[in-house]
Amino acid sequence: MELKEIIDKVNPIIKETGAFIRNESGKVKLEEIEQKSLNNLVSYVDKTAEKMLVDGLKKIIINPTFITEEETIEQSSGEWTWIIDPLDGTTNFLHGIPLFSVSVALMQNGEIKCGWVYDIMHEDLFYAWENGGAYLNGKPISVSQQNDFGQALLVTGFPYGTPDTMRKYIDVFYEFMVNTRGVRRLGSAAIDLVYVACGRIDAFYEYGLNAWDVAGGTIIVKEAGGFVSDFNGGNDFVFGKELVATNGKIEKPILKIIQEKFL
Repeated sequence: MELKEIIDKVNPIIKETGAFIRNESGKVKLEEIEQKSLNNLVSYVDKTAEKMLVDGLKKIIINPTFITEEETIEQSSGEWTWIIDPLDGTTNFLHGIPLFSVSVALMQNGEIKCGWVYDIMHEDLFYAWENGGAYLNGKPISVSQQNDFGQALLVTGFPYGTPDTMRKYIDVFYEFMVNTRGVRRLGSAAIDLVYVACGRIDAFYEYGLNAWDVAGGTIIVKEAGGFVSDFNGGNDFVFGKELVATNGKIEKPILKIIQEKFL
């Protein structure tokens, strides 16, 4: 099956799942929220959405494997693997902040071949496939042309870890805050990535990420003409828990600051 054909088959599955999540917004009761950890919440919406995605996606590819956040299906990787975050930005969702998304990627033998991110409340479906370009609701998108680091707008997320790690991360944040146009914190790494891909944001960086947070968005950034790496400038960004994504023009000063202040 051609990658474009896969894209066309998956798009309605993701939109249907997003419609379910959108319909449940504001309906989740306090007692229905589970706390996986202090900063990691989940509800029936996450789990139901994941089951909807799994049920649909397992029909697209013969004998696929799955890596999913909520583990509603056996976790494994094979030739073809779906990587799924059914609701990236659960805390935003539960607090009524309208920035949360569905993130899906299709990986073949360790390489991401297709990616989707659905900005649910704006009904914006971003997608890309290898060597096919990146799209928003069917229209081609590209990264920004900002080549002045001092005029760049950045976005990040805050990691939760040891006090030493968090202090160093704040040092990085400070350097970016005083040397760029500004830094935003939106609450969904998948949305952060596609906002870089379509030029709304010039760069994104974060530590402590999971594969399901970023797999779908990374190929969208790359196909939109952007740059993606780990903090060392290498390629371990899907499973390596750290990522920098830029428009391909300002990554050098970003990586320099991260390497000096954080690594």
